[in-house]
Amino acid sequence: MTPRITLLRRATAALATSSALLLCTLTPSAAAADTGTAPQPPALTGAQLAASWTAPLSTRDRYVVDADGDRFKLKSGNWAGAQGTWQGSGDVNDVANHQARQMSHNIPLGLDRKPMAQILADFHALGLNSIRLPFANALIHDTSAVPDSAVAANPQLKGKTPLQVLDAVVGALTADGFAVILNNHTTSYRFCCGLDGNERWNSGQSTQQWIDDWVFLAKRYQNDKRVVGADLRNEVRRDTWNDANWGWGDDHDLNKALEEAGNKILQANPDMLVIMEGINWQGIPTDVTPHSRPTLTPVATLSNTLIRSDKLVYAAHFYGYTGPNHTGATGTGETHDPRYEELTPAQLAQVVDDQALFVTRSGQHFTAPVWISEFGAAGRGDIDAKERAWFANFTDILVKNDTDFAIWPLVGWTDTNGTPQDNWAMVNYSANGTRIGVMDAGDWRATDWNKLVNAAGKTGRIAPAPRWNMLNLDYADYNVSATMLAKPDWSPGNRKANCPDSQRLVGLGRSDSRGLCTDAGQPTKGNGAWTVVTDERHVTSDWASGYNKLQCPDNTFVVGHSVRNNAMTALLCAPATDSLPTTGRAVWFDGGDNRPATGGSTGSDWAPGYYKGQCADNEYLAGVAYTWKWNHGGVPDALLCRPLA
Repeated sequence: MTPRITLLRRATAALATSSALLLCTLTPSAAAADTGTAPQPPALTGAQLAASWTAPLSTRDRYVVDADGDRFKLKSGNWAGAQGTWQGSGDVNDVANHQARQMSHNIPLGLDRKPMAQILADFHALGLNSIRLPFANALIHDTSAVPDSAVAANPQLKGKTPLQVLDAVVGALTADGFAVILNNHTTSYRFCCGLDGNERWNSGQSTQQWIDDWVFLAKRYQNDKRVVGADLRNEVRRDTWNDANWGWGDDHDLNKALEEAGNKILQANPDMLVIMEGINWQGIPTDVTPHSRPTLTPVATLSNTLIRSDKLVYAAHFYGYTGPNHTGATGTGETHDPRYEELTPAQLAQVVDDQALFVTRSGQHFTAPVWISEFGAAGRGDIDAKERAWFANFTDILVKNDTDFAIWPLVGWTDTNGTPQDNWAMVNYSANGTRIGVMDAGDWRATDWNKLVNAAGKTGRIAPAPRWNMLNLDYADYNVSATMLAKPDWSPGNRKANCPDSQRLVGLGRSDSRGLCTDAGQPTKGNGAWTVVTDERHVTSDWASGYNKLQCPDNTFVVGHSVRNNAMTALLCAPATDSLPTTGRAVWFDGGDNRPATGGSTGSDWAPGYYKGQCADNEYLAGVAYTWKWNHGGVPDALLCRPLA
């Protein structure tokens, strides 16, 4: 979410019924300000920060790691502006019509007031190692030059387009050691996040255009390895008429869209992290209509799989004035659901875990790092006591869970009296460049901020850990194998799914066609051709008497499957470099789940409502049995599981 007013609190996402917009006006309560006393974070120079980590980044278990396998905790801030600041009404050239009376001219804020090197020095002083850079799709296609006044403190940028300015900002940040994560915040330059035409990735543009823009940026920055990530879309939410969904297979399916974009980005630039937010809001917020902030909760039963399984990061946003079922509005659009700031510390910790941090549990199909890529509070002037308590409690949760984070926002302006126009900003600059920030006296957030950036956490080498990932054939093909994406259709006319090249198929759901992949004890793939099996020619023993059987040739293992409706039609088998054992056991799941007691994503459900069969972590899947008898419908009933060694 991005601030919409700058007095002390942010206005929330304006949602709508068919007859009215849901607008909000927030009136903060007052409390005495004080200064923080916690030790400030060490301010690294650009050279020191650059030397402290090696690009590119990837993931291991719940952690982001650098190219050496060392933990790289995202200690980030949002440098906003390139997503646009116009609030959607009135003359776009009138500063009064821009968020907090701050006209960005669609480039990162502050370039008119402070030389870029000095802005970056302030980011170092905040203890940051990474920057989230919001941008609008409009920026990519904008050929107009920014006004000279917009870059007055950085005259080297005069005459450049917004995209060229973004190039310069990215280059300066990465040269100064920061990791840069690009964030597609909006479609147009209109300020987010209400009924503004930016609700979904395909609001105001097609899904294909959105993906094309991402591929363009992935290629544009592919030689700068410190451009480490693509944060695919900000705060997907309901528009006037429709909700986004998670897994319906239509053009409002965020789960599907994120995977399509993520895999295209990785094909263009395999080094990028792919960062996915959940759904920020569904439903019409009244006390008599369903509504909620799903965030990452749908990931528990429908997670995402990419062609590079070590590149996925999930993200979530939390602000005190919103809630699990509260838009944050007052007046029209306000419900009687609690806001996050009204929860006890224990309740807040539980709901943050339920909505986001559960994803960091090891060994599940959804396991990934979680980046809280937006949170914040107003730091100067009159203080809302509830918001202040929430900020302390929320940063405690981040510290306790060693969570990656990004504060919103980094840069704002001060007025002619030296008062921050956006008192959520971590640093504010006057017209002549004078700074007032969280590191200066008078900002109550200093104690909690310094507590957060100085917190002890996991450091050093992160050991590789086994992964489990879902295959989802609910509605369409699910091909996350880079090898098979480069080849013709291997099972024409059928829905087919392939594991990432680093994994093999280890489990199947009965009647829903979902699968589970893993790299636990993964055999090394050989150089031979992959085999498509559609009949029983490779069956060497009757391990499922009376049933049809699909079985891979010896010394190959299952990496994909295809179905018609939900009936089995084919297996895809990859060769192993070394010989594999040919003894095995039948794992029946026609009458109930048959899964390992430990390991293997056993603490999560990857095919809810259906029986699941799954080989043990030290086994490979060699065959599937099914029947058309007894109304079984050709769905899988048993697996042939063989030991890896």
